[in-house]
Amino acid sequence: MAHLTDAEILALIKNEATRERGFTLLVNKYKQDVYWVIRRMVLNHDDTNDILQNTFIKIWQHILFFKEESQLFTWIYRIALNETFTFLKVKKAHLKVSLEEMMEQMGETLKADVYFLGNQIQQRLWQEIQKLPPKQKTVFILRYFNNLSYEQMAKILHSNVNTLKVTYSQALQKLLKNFSNHE
Repeated sequence: MAHLTDAEILALIKNEATRERGFTLLVNKYKQDVYWVIRRMVLNHDDTNDILQNTFIKIWQHILFFKEESQLFTWIYRIALNETFTFLKVKKAHLKVSLEEMMEQMGETLKADVYFLGNQIQQRLWQEIQKLPPKQKTVFILRYFNNLSYEQMAKILHSNVNTLKVTYSQALQKLLKNFSNHE
């Protein structure tokens, strides 16, 4: 079957007779991109799969209420990020540590992650990214790795373009500073 547009997929989902087929197409179209958005936030493969599953459960539960006022992918990313932030809050509370300590621990776990195939420099980059404040980390990942425009990020994060530009610049400056301090 040829690649369907989001509108065609949504039409299948809205039709009770083709809802499951349409949702399967939606999952197949977006699961890899959504996986990597989540994975870049939490780093752990198993945690990512759990969050991914929760994300698509939420999408299934709410897809009939999607108003099509935004692009489908921005709505899906928003749900994925909300599920990720919820996961991180729960994990932080469970570990009884600060968010910064938890993120630093997550960065350290890369060394033992069999799914992480990066070299030492990539590992260091991810450790430094984990140290960024949550908003800077999110904006940096969406812009740098997912190549989203500031306009797309503004819709996903309910923010304005200029704020996101400043946030990205601050994140980039911190990363550059941290890398130059360790050379």
